Order: sequence, then structure tokens, then C-alpha cells
Amino acid sequence: MLPNVIIFMYMLGVPLRLCAADLCNWTGSGFAAAVDSRIVLQVRLRCTEGSVRWVYPGQALRVVLEPNLSTARRTTVCIKPSPSFRGASVFIERSGELELLVTDGGRPEQQRQVFCFRADGPHRPALYLQSSPQKDGAWSRRMMGFRYELLGNRSAANNLGLGALHTSCRPCNDTELLMAICNSDFVVRGSIKNVSHHSERQTSLVEVSAARVYRQRSGVFEQELSDSESSPLVPIWRGQIHTRLQCHVKAGDGEFLFTGSEHFGEAWLGCAPRYKDFLSVYQTAWAARRNSCDFPLD
Repeated sequence: MLPNVIIFMYMLGVPLRLCAADLCNWTGSGFAAAVDSRIVLQVRLRCTEGSVRWVYPGQALRVVLEPNLSTARRTTVCIKPSPSFRGASVFIERSGELELLVTDGGRPEQQRQVFCFRADGPHRPALYLQSSPQKDGAWSRRMMGFRYELLGNRSAANNLGLGALHTSCRPCNDTELLMAICNSDFVVRGSIKNVSHHSERQTSLVEVSAARVYRQRSGVFEQELSDSESSPLVPIWRGQIHTRLQCHVKAGDGEFLFTGSEHFGEAWLGCAPRYKDFLSVYQTAWAARRNSCDFPLD
């Protein structure tokens, strides 16, 4: 049973008020809903990733995701609540029904968790935000928000450690490796400095010191100067890569080529061969003209 009669009013066709937004993000207030308690605010976003920030949540907000993708009918939607997530619950809307996804006042680990769901069918994926009742009947300083990403398939969601499906932790074969250097969000050559394991999240965190960043979609890896006696003021890159706990990643000597995807400002590990092994695979493919893209070997 859903917790508030307003949800049922919306499903019965109460008025929707369209809110202005840019293509990817929306920030707004629940004060507009206070004029008419029946109104459901509606936002339409047209990017594959962005954010929603709802200040003073009041009544209800409907967020429709309408990216210009040919694969939009079969996609996975992932959201990550903001650390200040307070004042509303989030529901998935599909086939005229609402399913609870994130509860207001839930456990603190919910604020660090990523929630994913399939958005199959003829309708665009939509999220419904229901504000929580005020105990004193007055507006309080509450704010809820989340970041969202639309993924073309389940593989990226599985890499985040989500859902019932489990991806293999086996090493990438030659074909997968050659594709990874072309299609990954980040490609980095470096060494493992430390690995920490987090049982509550079922993830491991790999601390990487990189000699070369070939590509990254965002600023996951940051450059700094290493001031040591052997190599004073040498620029190096440092960053952290997440992976699944069940893959049992360990710290080791040597140089690796790290590839993978970026989600919600975090790097997630894909293929990670030793660099010398990658060179052998790439040079063999290049000689046979089977390489999917050119890669600098300096």
C-alpha cells in the first residue's frame, strides 16, 4: 500500500504543472505545489546523465527521462541519492503503477548506494518523488536530490555491483582488451599502490599511481608533483578505481593498463592486463591489421 493519497490522485489524473529545466539538470522548489495541493510538478530531462535537486519538497514531483537514443526503449536507469537526501521517497513508474525505490529516512548507507532498474516497454522511464509529511505542519529546511545515468545495457550496472546478475571476474580475452582501449571511459598505465576492501558495499578500492593517462571522461585521475630524491618534481597521476569484492583484487608489483567505465564521478574497473602483456597483444593485432583503433606506444 503506497503511503500517501496524493499518489493515487496523480494516478487518477490530477493536474500536472510542467517545470522549466535545462537538458540535463533540474533544481526547483516545492513551494509551487503549495498553491494547489493537487498539483504534481513535472520535469522532462533529455540527457543520459544529470541531476535533480528539490528544495523544500512539497506534494509530488514527476521526472521523465527522454534521452535522444535509439536504444532508449531498452535501457537501465541508475540513480544515486545525494548525501542530503531528506524529505521525500522515490518511486519507479511503470505500466501505470508505482514501485518504491528509495525511502525517506532510510539507512545511512542508502545515501552511498546506487539503485538501478530496467526501463523496458513503450513508455519513457519516469521517477515519482513523494514528499514526506511535516510533523509540525510547517516548511522546514529539507532538500532531496539525486544524480541519474541511463545505461544502454546491464553490464555497466553489474559492474557497479548492482542487481541479481553477476559479471565474471575472469581476465579479458584479446578481443575484449582491444575493444577496451578504444571504448573505455578511462585508459591509464600505472601501478597499484594499495587495495582496500569494503564488505558492506561488496566492493574493493584500488589506489593507482599512473605514469600516463591516455584518456578519462572526467577528473577521476588528478596530476600532482612527486618530490623524491630519485626523481624530484616528476608529474604523476593518482586516482582510485572501484571493483567488485568477489574479484579478489590484490596489490602487486609491475605496471598495468587499467581500463573501465566512469559512473557518478567514480571509476569502475574493466580490463586490467599487465602492460607488457597488452603490448604483445596489441603489436600482434597491429601486424595482422586486426586492431580496432590506434593506440600510442610511447
